[in-house]
Amino acid sequence: MWPLTVPPPPPPPLLLLLLCSGLAGQTLFQSPEEGWQLYTSAQAPDGKCICTAVIPAQSTCSRDGRSRELRQLMEKVQNVSQSMEVLELRTYRDLQYVRGMETLMRSLDARLRAADGSLSAKSFQLKDRMAELLPLSSVLEQYKADTRTIVRLREEVRNLSGSLAAIQEEMGAYGYEDLQQRVMALEARLHACAQKLGCGKLTGVSNPITIRAMGSRFGSWMTDTMAPSADSRVWYMDGYYKGRRVLEFRTLGDFIKGQNFIQHLLPQPWAGTGHVVYNGSLFYNKYQSNVVVKYHFRSRSVLVQRNLPGAGYNNTFPYSWGGFSDMDFMVDESGLWAVYTTNQNAGNIVVSRLDPHTLEVVRSWDTGYPKRSAGEAFMICGVLYVTNSHLAGAKVYFAYFTNTSSYEYTDVPFHNQYSHISMLDYNPRERALYTWNNGHQVLYNVTLFHVISTAGDP
Repeated sequence: MWPLTVPPPPPPPLLLLLLCSGLAGQTLFQSPEEGWQLYTSAQAPDGKCICTAVIPAQSTCSRDGRSRELRQLMEKVQNVSQSMEVLELRTYRDLQYVRGMETLMRSLDARLRAADGSLSAKSFQLKDRMAELLPLSSVLEQYKADTRTIVRLREEVRNLSGSLAAIQEEMGAYGYEDLQQRVMALEARLHACAQKLGCGKLTGVSNPITIRAMGSRFGSWMTDTMAPSADSRVWYMDGYYKGRRVLEFRTLGDFIKGQNFIQHLLPQPWAGTGHVVYNGSLFYNKYQSNVVVKYHFRSRSVLVQRNLPGAGYNNTFPYSWGGFSDMDFMVDESGLWAVYTTNQNAGNIVVSRLDPHTLEVVRSWDTGYPKRSAGEAFMICGVLYVTNSHLAGAKVYFAYFTNTSSYEYTDVPFHNQYSHISMLDYNPRERALYTWNNGHQVLYNVTLFHVISTAGDP
């Protein structure tokens, strides 16, 4: 850093620059007798001392003691200079390291602060989760209570199993065929009892029982009125015109679940919703005609079809809701019926008894009730019952008795739950009303007033 230069002879005295900290303005060594001296001469702007050494002439003996001291001093100056360079380099590196560590410490401090904030947020989240988990304690208590209930029910099931085993031992004397015969005998007695009771007069309709919500706003569904009690098939026909697809469900339970069904594709489309299944066949009105069609499900064929003389069709004389409901087929305890209107009857309802084999009209009655004012109609024991509307607030308003060719006005409440009935039929086997109410398949139980005759009782 501070070089020492000795000029060649015979030059003037050379200035030797030395770093002399804290000695500015002071003479370090002086020897006028020997012709040389060492003193400070100036101070650098950065605070360093500039020392001047006056070296004697070259003729001075190199073995002179002062000369050796000067060389030793020069060596020391060089050593000190090198040491200071090394020290300065180390100081510079240490400073860079310290600065790097400072930057790293700041980064770590920022990360610690962020981690502290995240930890606080997670602490709040943990508290929220704990608050969410608190209701689980009540669920656990309920689970324990349910477990105790299950244990109690299992005990009851074991007790019932013992009772069932005892009943099975008691019934073991009867085989399957014997039990089937007993059931058939009981059914025969039930039908005989119903015959003794005779046909009754409608006095009440129960609250609706919704079986299923399926299909469009208009349609029909039914069971076979002549099938044995073991046959619980359900037929489903969606829509009121130009339809051909009939779904046959194996049981009412399958209908509710929408499973186990087969499809029948009618050769001719239907009109309206007044179809009926009777003794294994479907009776319906052929679209855009007054033709009655008898379709047999097992053979998948049309057994017979016939015009209904003078009957209106294609929305000429429908019920109040329209829907091509000009012709309505019904079954009651006495057989197959057709309800319709002709021009000759001035739009009043006509009831005709049909032969189920030939579809010929056996007998007809003019009820005098305008069909367009009727919401729907159904037959029970030879009596035609008519509702005054297909909308909410409807009631059974009119009854026509075919056995006496007379009528009367009635007032039987009828709860129209879904506000738009497009099909209403009576099933004599179940003594229930089947309805299609705004896309819902609904059942009603009926109450009949019977006059019991005891004549001929054993």
